[in-house]
Amino acid sequence: MLLPFLYKSISHSIQNTSMAYGNRFAAIFFFILLSVTNNYTPCQAQLSTTFYDDTCPNALRTIRTSIRTAISRERRMAASLLRLHFHDCFVQGCDASILLEDAPSIVSERNALPNKGSVRGYEVIEAAKSEVEKLCPGVVSCADILTVAARDASEMVGGPSWSVKLGRRDSTTASLALAETSLPSFKASLGSLIKTFDDNGLSARDMVALSGAHTIGQAQCFLFRDRIYSNGSDIDAGFASTRRRGCPINEGNGNLAPLDLVTPNSFDYNYFKNLIQKKGLLESDQVLFSGGSTDSIVSEYSNNPSKFKSDFAAAMGRMVIVFLRMMLNFDASTAVPFTQFKRHYQLMAYGNRFAAIFFFILLTVTNNYTPCVAQLSCTFYDDTCPNALRTIRTSIRTAISRERRMAASLLRLHFHDCFVQGCDASILLEDAPSIVSERNALPNKGSVRGYEVIEAAKSEVEKLCPGVVSCADILTVAARDASEMVGGPSWSVKLGRRDSTTASLALAETSLPSFKASLDSLIKTFEDNGLSARDMVALSGAHTIGQAQCFLFRDRIYSNGSDIDAGFASTRRRGCPINDRNGNLAPLDLVTPNSFDYNYFKNLIQKKGLLESDQVLFSGGCTDSIVSEYSNNPSKFKSDFAAAMVKMGDIRPLMGEEGVIRRICGAHP
Repeated sequence: MLLPFLYKSISHSIQNTSMAYGNRFAAIFFFILLSVTNNYTPCQAQLSTTFYDDTCPNALRTIRTSIRTAISRERRMAASLLRLHFHDCFVQGCDASILLEDAPSIVSERNALPNKGSVRGYEVIEAAKSEVEKLCPGVVSCADILTVAARDASEMVGGPSWSVKLGRRDSTTASLALAETSLPSFKASLGSLIKTFDDNGLSARDMVALSGAHTIGQAQCFLFRDRIYSNGSDIDAGFASTRRRGCPINEGNGNLAPLDLVTPNSFDYNYFKNLIQKKGLLESDQVLFSGGSTDSIVSEYSNNPSKFKSDFAAAMGRMVIVFLRMMLNFDASTAVPFTQFKRHYQLMAYGNRFAAIFFFILLTVTNNYTPCVAQLSCTFYDDTCPNALRTIRTSIRTAISRERRMAASLLRLHFHDCFVQGCDASILLEDAPSIVSERNALPNKGSVRGYEVIEAAKSEVEKLCPGVVSCADILTVAARDASEMVGGPSWSVKLGRRDSTTASLALAETSLPSFKASLDSLIKTFEDNGLSARDMVALSGAHTIGQAQCFLFRDRIYSNGSDIDAGFASTRRRGCPINDRNGNLAPLDLVTPNSFDYNYFKNLIQKKGLLESDQVLFSGGCTDSIVSEYSNNPSKFKSDFAAAMVKMGDIRPLMGEEGVIRRICGAHP
């Protein structure tokens, strides 16, 4: 291949050719560079998000099913799969060398100190590989399965998703020596960590973002024993004391402790909050917030979970393409460290400015390459189904003209979809041999409605453009149209989601906020999905329309509590006896129940919130000021509501080659 030859030629010329030959070298290099830039495109020739579309079209779905099965058995496996991928990529590149067992010609990387007895998940990758082999023997590499598994693992515990570039091939070698020296130590200093990541083409921001994977997973006692017994100034005394209970000073080396004490099984941003509180479990965690250059990044992520998740996804995308030997198909004899490649550029810049400029261009082509990332777009169907949105709008208008309450139901249906697995239309799937429907979950059963409206809209769209528009997008558009048709705001809907092939009753039981939720619980649930407290209050304003069943507010109206207006409670008791009529309905907004306005917030200030989870928004807590603001400024409420709905629609969508386009929204494809 041309590029490895080019690099060797450049290296040799730099080291052995005098400056007198600089112009000749520049001319030769310019000719070769033209060949490279005109005829070689890394995205096309190497990795591609559509690599298996023709050769193994169901590969990603099959891998996803295997990973989901493994994580449903053991949630900790998500962290293990992310770590397995990381430990592979930092040794020889993302080539699945870490998976190789000992053989006559191989000393396995599994035996290296950073891996032995701690890196796990090998059997999960083998199981996924076995399933893929049944479909497409000898087509999909183990390296690609590792990469896809890391992405799926992140998403399945509440982390971000990203488009994975595919086309890697598997190494025939492993390097125990490199595994011993190339992986960052749990005792690494900040300077050492920055250098290790920089050597692999990753920035300090990438390093902090990727370290955020420690928001899930566990570490063995021997890795943090010195830290918790050091009585150092960089560790919270109470945290150290708590950790000592499970990690005696002279035994229990393999005892496990969560890397994030607060939410160890959810991919959130508490890891960064822990660091600010001096509660990083490993030394290599705490150095990220220790008065150094990365403090500001940690602080930023601790206040902005959506920024952390987007940076994490971007860094994961970069991690699998920055290794030059992966992008250029270098073999072991031609591979060189990234730092050596940069140093050669610097040397050449001194000797020949002209050649240096073109060498810089080459670095841009090969190293600073931006991964192809599938994105949602407001114009997604403009060419493939230009009348889709108009057709959906007509269906939604018809449904709401028949029953105005349906507007609230469609907003709620979209909300209950997005908070479980992301905005993937999983809530629409009915029971099937491989599916336990989310419709049967306690927060949904007998109360979530509007399924038939979405099916009707889908049916009309299918007549125009069969197999083009996803149910997930129809749900999202329907929520926007429903809001507008009852006097609420409108907004530009981003499109391009695909439909899930799975549903999760378990997640629906645990991920949706309860009608009895406390303020802190509500804030955390929304933050776990990248939504702020302001977003949460704005979205709760959807309760300006709609109704609730008696059993949801009975305890509140009979409690005689100090947080409920006595006259309001008395009025509500008339239609909700203390011992029966569980399904009787009452409007969430007593004043203007069928109009999208701001009376909901005025009700809260008057202690007339129907549900406990409504009233806690104005109960002496941190959201009181937002409720007061919205009660006085309806235009601000509506603009914030629209912005929050857009953000909610961005929760973990399936894009690109992920998921499917269902022809019938309730049926497994």
